[in-house]
Amino acid sequence: MGTIKTHYRTCNLCEAMCGLEIKHKNNTIISIKGDKKDELSNGHICPKATALKDVYTDKNRLKTPIKRTNNGWKSITWNEAYDEIETELKRIQTKYGKNAIGSYRGNPTVHNTGLMLFGTPFLQSLGSNQKYTATSVDQLPHHFASLHMFGHYLMFPIPDIDRTDFMLIMGGNPAVSNGSIMTAPDFSNRLKAIKKRGGKVVVVDPRFTETSKIATSHFYIKPATDALLLLSLIHVIFEENLESLGHLSNHTTGLETLKKQAKNYAPKKTAKYIGFTSEEIKQLALDFATSKTAVCYGRMGLSTQEFGGLCQWLVTILNCITGNLDVEGGALFTKPIIDIVGMSKITGKTGSFNKYQSRVHKLPEFTGEFPVSTLADEILTPGKDQIKAMITIAGNPVLSTPNGKKLEKAFESLEFMVAIDIYLNETTKHANIILPTTTGLETALYDLVFHQFAIRNTAKYSEALFEKFEEQRHDWEILKELTKRFTGKENLLNLEQTLDYMLQFSSYTTPKISVNELKKHPHGIDYGALKPQLPERLFTADKKIALAHPLFIEDLKRLNLKLDKLTTEKNPKYPFSLIGRRHLRSNNSWMHNSVRLTKGKERCTLLINDKDASQLNLKDGQIVKVTSNVGEVQIPIEITNLIMAGVVSIPHGWGHHREGIKLKIAQQHAGVSLNDLTNEKNMDTLTGNADFSGTKVQISSS
Repeated sequence: MGTIKTHYRTCNLCEAMCGLEIKHKNNTIISIKGDKKDELSNGHICPKATALKDVYTDKNRLKTPIKRTNNGWKSITWNEAYDEIETELKRIQTKYGKNAIGSYRGNPTVHNTGLMLFGTPFLQSLGSNQKYTATSVDQLPHHFASLHMFGHYLMFPIPDIDRTDFMLIMGGNPAVSNGSIMTAPDFSNRLKAIKKRGGKVVVVDPRFTETSKIATSHFYIKPATDALLLLSLIHVIFEENLESLGHLSNHTTGLETLKKQAKNYAPKKTAKYIGFTSEEIKQLALDFATSKTAVCYGRMGLSTQEFGGLCQWLVTILNCITGNLDVEGGALFTKPIIDIVGMSKITGKTGSFNKYQSRVHKLPEFTGEFPVSTLADEILTPGKDQIKAMITIAGNPVLSTPNGKKLEKAFESLEFMVAIDIYLNETTKHANIILPTTTGLETALYDLVFHQFAIRNTAKYSEALFEKFEEQRHDWEILKELTKRFTGKENLLNLEQTLDYMLQFSSYTTPKISVNELKKHPHGIDYGALKPQLPERLFTADKKIALAHPLFIEDLKRLNLKLDKLTTEKNPKYPFSLIGRRHLRSNNSWMHNSVRLTKGKERCTLLINDKDASQLNLKDGQIVKVTSNVGEVQIPIEITNLIMAGVVSIPHGWGHHREGIKLKIAQQHAGVSLNDLTNEKNMDTLTGNADFSGTKVQISSS
């Protein structure tokens, strides 16, 4: 019979870290609800959380190794898989050199404790510098700005949303994401609370988003012009003598250089490019600067564009020069119990830039990684250190990185490929061997990354709900074994022991922190609101914030050249700007194999402005052809007045029509891949991040 039991854990499907209350009986989930006692989320969950059951029971999920043969895929034992991987990778490195092995780690890696703790040692054991991750199609500009302004690539200023009086949101939709580089579960109600206490929320986005519906006001902006808007806001603040560095006045450098540069971006000069009026720009600057507290938050739409690095630098500049950096109600830094930033004072690992360059295009490394936009060429271009083998870990770059069709071609040319993944998908189908890990409810979780980005200092450890089957392996077990085979040394620590070691360095001593202590608090521990930490936490050599680092100042020249081009460009071949979007029931391609997350109206549509549709004589639901300079897709349109004219939108992560995959539900809702249209050559040349937001396309009847 059995009795109904209750399990508490953190959801690992996105950055929000929502607490869950799971009722279960005889290894069967009865219900998944929000944990009302959770110290961070207070009972909030989104629809994705209930799909943890779907992932656990998914018939398409792999549980033991499989090998690709001429007669299709076949099951093999773990030792057979390890032996072949060891033999082939060592053969390739002996023949072609250490750097002949490339690696790619996907977004789910950072939501998984085992992959975070044991993935890096394994890749280091290979000795290859050909490392790639989802960072350079996502948040690399944040890291870049943090490294060069504060001296550490993980020093992200986090909006103090629960105490601010004015929040400016640019290129983000946190009502859907519940924050991103800002872990804030139940974000919508937190926004509403700002308005209830008399504050304002302003959204700047080419689309009237779910966040816009909650905001006080919304402004449409032409894609990839956000840097101009931010510079113009800064210009107004300086012109009106509203700047104030507050307690940081003696801890910054470059203010006068910044003032000089900002003079070039008066609203009257930039407004026509942005889509604002000069009066609107000025008023927004005045409202922000004169609010008691204020914070600017910029996310994906800012990072994944041509001037992503400038944008994230300027967001922090705006917060800093208005006295809203490192203050309550502005942008603050976290101090979690496992403090990766703080531990850098012991390890010395604060990030790096341009220590060496990629082989083909001479792109600079960032903290040991190359931009993923160059991965296909590193595989396809002959020569010394050409990538001959790949290891992908929890990633689907065929769908998530620019020009996925070119990357498919590259993967097909490899001599050997290993995928550590739970699915046979658009990327892993190219592997010779797939090693599936336990996942979700079978794993323990301490969220190493997103406690670093949370709006409160909290801590929580979630034990596994279900025991794994004997034939399964945890991710950390797989990575430990592979590392041993390439180093000859065995790491004697397991996951919990590794966490305990890291907790020894915690600055929190009451109660004394250990994994066992955390287990006593299934709803988490709240260590309070974020607090000012500067200048003590700075890692720059002079212990000052670099407001005008030469790399950013130099990149303004590139922005000015773009302005000149915009002035002269007429009758473009590709008249529409393509942007992405995210849905509450989706944030990664692998979440499309859940019935409850894909049911209802098809979500992979092309949003197009009603006036644009009328001019093209298109009807709602009609299949159209979308063409860029690298590819084309056919997709149904969704006509709306909630996206600005000249802009269209396709959601990220779809494109499950490719042959050879095994995702039954996803294939029934295949959609198209946004990245069959994006060009891997388009990137923010300052940081190396991919330039997705604003891909130029044309629309025609199919």
